[in-house]
Amino acid sequence: MQIEFSNFSFQYKALDKPTLKNINLKIEKGEKIVIIGASGSGKSTIGRCLNGLIPHAIKGQCSGQLKIAGKDTSTFEMHHYTEHVGTVLQDTDSQFVGLTVGEDIAFALENQCTATADMYPIVKSTAQMVELASLLNASPQDLSGGQKQRVSLAGILVDDVDVLLFDEPLAALDPKTSKKTIEIIDQLHRDADKTIIIIEHRLEDVLHRDVDRIILMDNGEIVADMSPDALLASSLLTAHGIREPLYLSALKSANCTIAAEHNPANLDKLSLYQYKDKLLEWFHVTDLQTQEPSQTPLLTLSELTYSYNGEVNAVDDVSFSVKKGEFVSILGKNGSGKSTLTKLIMGVVKPDLGKIILNDKDLAELSIFERSQAVGVVMQNPNHMISHHMIFDEIAFGLRNRGVDEQLIEQKVLQVLTLCGLKKYRHWPIDALSYGQKKRVTIASILVLEPELLILDEPTAGQDYRSYTAMLSFIKELNTCLGITVVIISHDMHLVLEYTTRSIVLSDSHLIADAPMTEVFSQPDLLAKANLTTTSLYELAVNLEIENTSAFMQCFIQTEQARNIA
Repeated sequence: MQIEFSNFSFQYKALDKPTLKNINLKIEKGEKIVIIGASGSGKSTIGRCLNGLIPHAIKGQCSGQLKIAGKDTSTFEMHHYTEHVGTVLQDTDSQFVGLTVGEDIAFALENQCTATADMYPIVKSTAQMVELASLLNASPQDLSGGQKQRVSLAGILVDDVDVLLFDEPLAALDPKTSKKTIEIIDQLHRDADKTIIIIEHRLEDVLHRDVDRIILMDNGEIVADMSPDALLASSLLTAHGIREPLYLSALKSANCTIAAEHNPANLDKLSLYQYKDKLLEWFHVTDLQTQEPSQTPLLTLSELTYSYNGEVNAVDDVSFSVKKGEFVSILGKNGSGKSTLTKLIMGVVKPDLGKIILNDKDLAELSIFERSQAVGVVMQNPNHMISHHMIFDEIAFGLRNRGVDEQLIEQKVLQVLTLCGLKKYRHWPIDALSYGQKKRVTIASILVLEPELLILDEPTAGQDYRSYTAMLSFIKELNTCLGITVVIISHDMHLVLEYTTRSIVLSDSHLIADAPMTEVFSQPDLLAKANLTTTSLYELAVNLEIENTSAFMQCFIQTEQARNIA
């Protein structure tokens, strides 16, 4: 089944300029393509055109032509799209229709009037495929972000459609589950002859399995339509603000010239012998620097235990401290207890056992408002935080609650809008933003309050590399110059590598490691327990037969930080 855009343009009703401009794109039956681009580049808008959200749910002006299976979609009703295209949305909460996981997976089968006796084995086998068999009776809303993503994936796997469209399918998934998801998608592509379209920021993770083409978008236009090897050998990713694979960045740091014929899209296939001498020279001549952390504790968790149901502990006897001025990461698989720790620190839930001490004060004695004066938390899903229609009002809300003078509010809001790359959107309604842009709004709304401790839950989910690098460079500056302590909860190993110095690792509600980040990242067995994986930087060091993998990673981090400062 062929898909073809011909001179296709689209302009949202709320905007004065087109988001898509003269798109010409042909996708053949059985192809697997990846669409990448910075936030706001138009890639998600292409997805909305393919699944019928545009024009049936989202209004605007279309021109040109879009054909699906040889038919002009201008005559399509919504059900015509769903007969051809199954979609996993980026914001999974907006996709759930069932009261239980089983009901949600079965929804498409019910629409097709499948007999109950036939439906049950299909739902069960699909749930097993995405490791949800034990959660069929659970409510989707009670699941972790990664589990929710797998429910949405299962919901389209049961449907017999020709095209599977994935909009940021890895955004909320831990690295091991991300790999499993890409493997499932690849299996569907090979075994079921599905046409696969993946819209994703995490290019390196998507390239865990081969793809046919990568479509690079910028400012509403297609700027490249190339094979993965050709694109990675070019300078287009960097030029358009897309994060390169870690191993590729390391090669370039060592002044290696990347050639398409050396298979740079896959580290396992990459011909390393041409680059080995330069890489080893770069590693050996780099003078590694060490930084002594502060010894003054800001936040201390002592023997913390909490259960949502009184039976299974979401956090079990967890103890650690975060020192003033540190930049720390909390790692672990979906459902390991990371987000529960955040809720405990915020005061949303109270511990069953143990204490949380902040600046020598027991948090149990403070109200949620008093805690919020010192601790700022940015939640994983921006839609759970946003409460205003306009961007400026959302960011100003906390300052207005504190009774800050309106003139000072305007000054502070404009400053943080600029730092987060949002100044040009200050008069926009939030509904007109992409998911990644909404994420930046929520981060800006907390940064403007200048908290002493900043907790970021999956700050890069749905964000392009250029945007989050600029934002986190600003947060790093606050950390370095003003001493704001930062804790990041993340599955993004690149982010953790580049910005944090120490990693706290959770697995099945228990603390299993508290060590320097590069030390943690050099232990494959430890990472596997937390559903994490070694990075391609570690794998590159192993392939080069470098014993001190921790030092190799530190070498790369220093080079990256120096480049970002420059």
